[in-house]
Amino acid sequence: MSTELPITPGPAHAPHVAPAPQADGAERTDRPAPTVAPGSGAAFADVSLEQAKLALRKVKDPDLNLNIVDLGLVYDVRVEGNDVTVDMSLTSPGCPSGPEIMGDAERVLKALPGVGTVTINLVWSPFWTPDRIEPRVRAYMGL
Repeated sequence: MSTELPITPGPAHAPHVAPAPQADGAERTDRPAPTVAPGSGAAFADVSLEQAKLALRKVKDPDLNLNIVDLGLVYDVRVEGNDVTVDMSLTSPGCPSGPEIMGDAERVLKALPGVGTVTINLVWSPFWTPDRIEPRVRAYMGL
């Protein structure tokens, strides 16, 4: 029976050094605690949902030069431990940039420290419409 245990990153046998407190004296909570994957002996920091979403904002539709999150192409992002699954669509089934966009999404997620498997699911339900675009971006586009 293995249990997931928190570890301190750094050289073996190095003493644990607590992070410096913030100016207001509160404990720092901006980073997830590193964990040991059961049976692996390797240290991994679980990726957060926010990290995954921020990474996807770096992916742009090359025709519109807008990120896929603001365009409403990303329908769902799930993080389970170190694995990330994304349900996304394209502006149309015949979108010539589809393979590039999906490849970029996979690439930016795999580049995150600690990410294991990345799965990009292309979904067509519900079908994408301009109504899915973030309202501020829609206004910028004059829609």
